[in-house]
Amino acid sequence: MHRDYASNKLLSTIKQSNSLYSSPLKLPLFRYYYRNQLNYYKPFKRTDNVRFYVNVSLKWYLYYLAHSTALNMPKKNAFYAQSGGVTAVINASACGVIQAAKVEPKIAKVFAGHNGIIGALNEELIDTSKETACTINQLLHTPSGAFGSCRYKLKSLADNRAEYERMIDVFQAHNIGYFFYNGGGDSQDTTYKLSEYCKQVGYPLQCIGIPKTIDNDLPFTDNCPGFGSVAKYVAISTKEAALDVASMSASSTKIFILEVMGRNAGWIAASAGLAAEQEGDAPHMILFPEITFNREKFLTQVNRTVKKYGYCVIVASEGTQDQSGQYLSGSSTKDAFGHLQLGGVAPNLAEMIKRKFGYKYHWAMADYLQRSARHIASKTDVDQAYALGEAAVALAVDGKTGVMPTIVRGKGKKYSWSIGEASLSTVANVEKKLPRDFISRDGWHITDRAREYLSPLIRGEDYPPYKRGLPVYARLKKVMTTKKLGKYRQD
Repeated sequence: MHRDYASNKLLSTIKQSNSLYSSPLKLPLFRYYYRNQLNYYKPFKRTDNVRFYVNVSLKWYLYYLAHSTALNMPKKNAFYAQSGGVTAVINASACGVIQAAKVEPKIAKVFAGHNGIIGALNEELIDTSKETACTINQLLHTPSGAFGSCRYKLKSLADNRAEYERMIDVFQAHNIGYFFYNGGGDSQDTTYKLSEYCKQVGYPLQCIGIPKTIDNDLPFTDNCPGFGSVAKYVAISTKEAALDVASMSASSTKIFILEVMGRNAGWIAASAGLAAEQEGDAPHMILFPEITFNREKFLTQVNRTVKKYGYCVIVASEGTQDQSGQYLSGSSTKDAFGHLQLGGVAPNLAEMIKRKFGYKYHWAMADYLQRSARHIASKTDVDQAYALGEAAVALAVDGKTGVMPTIVRGKGKKYSWSIGEASLSTVANVEKKLPRDFISRDGWHITDRAREYLSPLIRGEDYPPYKRGLPVYARLKKVMTTKKLGKYRQD
């Protein structure tokens, strides 16, 4: 299989050399290739010395043509940026992009946008070639967004054409022909809009979206990088906090509530259910955005659980809504993507329980801790994040645009995965919610089907290196390339 691939790749490169070489040997070379299939992988009969040396000479000439062509092909630079809320493994995708691009003959340099797409608009491009190979490799085990992220959504072309024109001006000025945007649904929308604009104006830019979101709500991919590590963190935190509460419940705290992220999809909350391995284990109740919150049923279940087990551990999604569709957090502030900034479900629930029953409580918000906990990241998650970065480069140099590499789950009992692809026209601004059959009939727990889906995603440990008791994370120099255009002024 490898030999066939190498043979086909060599032939493809020779064909590309037509515009760079003119030689009377061309026709005989192609005839020789098709007739003998290069003979590269076949043993020669050395009895015919003339034929042997002719074959060896021709093969070396083919090798020379192929590599000369690759070296003489015009190279383009690449632009990579991070977007939206960061994760424990988004930098692993960055590492995959940069390391794959470094060995790709068609790509010269990778520029990283400083603070996401804003870096392109402001012409603030970090030259990743100025970082050491060791530093780039350290991105594999460094959380957060190493190049800076942002919450910035491109308006429609009709509303703000100047944004698109500015980006193309920046890309032209810096010879950028590849665009990689690492983010969630809104980020894939940005990538899709840019790819469509480039088609309209005829600018050759291969636009590839790289999936990333702890919410695990992107469609057409089995799961999203960042989710597996958050799921692992939440499951472990639930298990450990429950042991603490159980040990004190006879005379002290009887209620513990952990609030986790998840605006409209309950994937993260569901992952807490992995902590329950037998009857009576926490979490005793999970609140999902997909299940309408009913105050009376909730309080009844809490009291029943305390009476039965002596304490109650609840995991609540920040996106839990009541019967009127209002978030229990009561937030009214919106972020740059137009989403409500949620948070505050846990204290509201705790006070609700306190007023009704008087139980002593504690609550916690996993907040940024859940998405930055690289020290207990899932190895499956890390491996997939890196592979998607590599795959994005492969898609781009293959001429693809307006697509996103995806995770495809293998069939069979043993977990396996591979890389696929999806069109951004079908991905952008679409949410994948937790299926109803992943939630128990009473609405408080996960089902066996959910457990089968979630369990492989948290498996494996990939600890960062430690020094003096602390993890060692990448420290980038962030050397900016020289600006060539004037300052960008937003309308």
